[in-house]
Amino acid sequence: MAEPEAAARQLPSVDELLSTERLSEARAILGHGLVVQAARDTLGQARRVLMAGEEERAPQLADLASRAAESAWAVVQPSHRRVLNATGVVVHTNLGRAPLCESAVAAMREVADSASSIELDLSTGRRGDRHDHLQGVLRQLLGVEAAMVVNNNAAAVLLTLMALARGREVVLSRGEAVEIGGAFRVPDIMRRSGAKLVEVGTTNRTYVADYAQAITQRTAALLAVHSSNFRVVGFVHAPSLAELGALAREQGVPLLHDLGSGCLLDTTSFGLAAEPTAQASVQAGVGVLCFSGDKLLGGPQAGIIAGRADLIARIKRDPLARALRVDKLTVAALHATLVEYLKGSAVQHIPVWRMIALSLEDLRRRAEAWASSIPGADVVEGRSAIGGGSLPGETLPTMLLRLPGRLSAERVLGQLRRQPLPVIARVEERRVLLDPRTVRPEDDASLLAGIHAALAG
Repeated sequence: MAEPEAAARQLPSVDELLSTERLSEARAILGHGLVVQAARDTLGQARRVLMAGEEERAPQLADLASRAAESAWAVVQPSHRRVLNATGVVVHTNLGRAPLCESAVAAMREVADSASSIELDLSTGRRGDRHDHLQGVLRQLLGVEAAMVVNNNAAAVLLTLMALARGREVVLSRGEAVEIGGAFRVPDIMRRSGAKLVEVGTTNRTYVADYAQAITQRTAALLAVHSSNFRVVGFVHAPSLAELGALAREQGVPLLHDLGSGCLLDTTSFGLAAEPTAQASVQAGVGVLCFSGDKLLGGPQAGIIAGRADLIARIKRDPLARALRVDKLTVAALHATLVEYLKGSAVQHIPVWRMIALSLEDLRRRAEAWASSIPGADVVEGRSAIGGGSLPGETLPTMLLRLPGRLSAERVLGQLRRQPLPVIARVEERRVLLDPRTVRPEDDASLLAGIHAALAG
């Protein structure tokens, strides 16, 4: 008999492996089936290694039990976990974008573990429309006739084009036939919707007259796309939304606007460049407006479609609307978030705006408090980014904790990510930096514990 086969015969049986203390404990918590499968997989892997001649001896029973237990626990350990965002990027796409306000979390909890009136009209006892739960607050906030919500803004734009322009033409400036992110290219979305793209103007200069000359009996709509995550500067010209709105009314075609990030506040009051607001789009005469719920709006992932009642009704009737609808948790969280705007308390209660509004003195105080407990750390000036495809190039002044440089930055970053509550930081000039702007004060103790553990490792 060949040596690899002899070594493989020394492996224990599945029952022997399951009888070890390590796997007995795992079975008591995780259940029999999951641990049995982990034991079989572990033995199978060990047998393949031995038969390939990669190892000469069978692993010890305790070692195999440890491997099997780790494999079983890995199945149930979620990879989607809470982390501390110390990057200074306020709306971080990789970290879940906008953290929800307390009222939104409470609203989700209220309906999460019970039945809810998501599609029941409590006043009549008849079947209701889930969009009605959000329509009232959106009407009040934006001044629109009607509104509905789907699962993200890309879906909102696609559904709007399919419902209003399938088989017909949509006029768009060549400078706005852009890729927003995640392979979301406006010309591709237009093709998928069944609408025909009619590009007008040039990359850098387009005029109202260009749109007017392109309108025919085949025209279903004019489309404006906000360049959320980039800017074109220099020899440029684009008509205002108000000019396009006036043209649309004159020609009897709707103006559609993909606003991207759903901003409802004046960003200039926070020392940032002006970001177009949803309210301004409505006032400019936009027929249908599409924007995100989870970026500058500060709510859950959602795509909000708002505008004229007749157009929204057509969009609701499209068969795709059901496929893109949101669930009861999103409805609850988005409603609570929008109410904060109605109450005038968005800056105080919505985390995105609370972070943006932080004073440099508050940031300095917290960064210095962090540094005082970490030998070799210091505080340096820096910049926080808005992120999330919003306000491209715009940053805010901040104060950063700079960790000591005795360990490599990559090693420290890795150690921070491996903490029980992972900490996500950034690196500049080979030093690890942490920004208090995006860390809640109540998380400071957990952050410092993670930093100390990472530096000790």
